[in-house]
Amino acid sequence: MAEIKMPHPDHEKHLCLLKNIGFIKKNLDEYKALVRDPDYVCRKCGRAAAGKRNLCKPEKL
Repeated sequence: MAEIKMPHPDHEKHLCLLKNIGFIKKNLDEYKALVRDPDYVCRKCGRAAAGKRNLCKPEKL
């Protein structure tokens, strides 16, 4: 299988990638923990997360 090229460092932890690779289907409880009680919103995709490390362009809510 081909290696996925990441657009920026730590992208493998971001919600947009996790959704695209099917992480939610197999790891729903882990995904819920990432989005529970959000403090940040992504200016790129609009997803909300508890930690800014899980978003491409985080902004404090």
